[in-house]
Amino acid sequence: MKLYTFTGATPSQALQKAQNACGEDALVVNTKMIHKKTLIKEGLYEIVVALEDRKTVTNKKPVLDKELISNIKKSVAQSATIDKLSITNNNKNSSKEINELKASLDSINSRMLELQDILLKSETNHEFLVPPEFISIFNSLKKAGVKPLHIKEIISESIKYMPTYMKDKDETIERYFRVLLKKMLPIRHEFKLKKQKIIMLVGPTGVGKTTSLAKLAARYSFLDYNYKVGIITLDTYRIGAVEQLYQYAKMMKLPIEDLIDPDDFEKALKRFVNMDIILIDSAGSSQNDRDKMKKLKNFIDTTNLKIDINLVVSANAKLEDLEDIVESFSFLDIDTLMVTKFDETKNFGNIFSLIKDTKLPLSYFLDGQEVPDDIRLGNGEFLVNCLLEGFKK
Repeated sequence: MKLYTFTGATPSQALQKAQNACGEDALVVNTKMIHKKTLIKEGLYEIVVALEDRKTVTNKKPVLDKELISNIKKSVAQSATIDKLSITNNNKNSSKEINELKASLDSINSRMLELQDILLKSETNHEFLVPPEFISIFNSLKKAGVKPLHIKEIISESIKYMPTYMKDKDETIERYFRVLLKKMLPIRHEFKLKKQKIIMLVGPTGVGKTTSLAKLAARYSFLDYNYKVGIITLDTYRIGAVEQLYQYAKMMKLPIEDLIDPDDFEKALKRFVNMDIILIDSAGSSQNDRDKMKKLKNFIDTTNLKIDINLVVSANAKLEDLEDIVESFSFLDIDTLMVTKFDETKNFGNIFSLIKDTKLPLSYFLDGQEVPDDIRLGNGEFLVNCLLEGFKK
């Protein structure tokens, strides 16, 4: 191992110099304050990093997608606008500024020690350097189960584009990342009905498609709108599911039909020609059940009408399983995601990483079994809150 020393006016500047010179494989082994910043003199901080002998000192730069970089730049601009007032007020009171500076330095030193501990214990401690001011958000994203590659991208690009002055306060850093994460989540806003809309819910067994459809039916027919709604169920494999949906339709006084043969699908759609919205409940199937998947495609292929495909997934599923589900159902040209069982998990990094990779927009969140309640519109701010703080009813 070889040791390299870097200095800067702030810990983050020194760390940035170390990363630029040694790349992301270097480990922070020591940090210290040479002297504090005063009103007439810049501060000076020293960081010592270690690099394996076999590593060549290079200037490594992460290569990431343009969308992420654009989102980060927008987040910087928005956070900077919000922060201008507090910066102006601080400059008016030099005594207050000195106290805040001291508290900020103490916080940075504390987080630097925490960083060193994380780097020594983490299995991925050779991947990249986390600036001390980003430790809190790093821990939150890691705890939530966000894919490590995504965490690395977010932190690495934020190091490059986030202005230094924004890194001095925890609240500014948190606000910046909340804005950034929200911008990374595509949302499918609820439609303004101009013509008949046909919506089909697809997905694996047990994610709650039937209950979700009943909630949508209530929302569209009398809770939030007054549309004429018709229901078609293709889920004839489970007698209980058919009976359940018939009970919901009866209570809401909505027409309903159950189909077995794909040849009857086009006829049923024509019988519902006067409906504003047609909701279709499909049979749940494992993503590995090719026969059921093929039959579902046969239903869709019998009509030339546009069908909005909503893939329903569970928030408590593993990311690997969610990725497999999306891949298996992708042949249906998925339009949007509905996420159920928000109330049955505490970690939402899997959903965040799934959306970031697939670019599929969110339409609705389902957070309970009650019909017609426990449904909310897809909302980036809500998902970010769940990601960082956990689900709160």
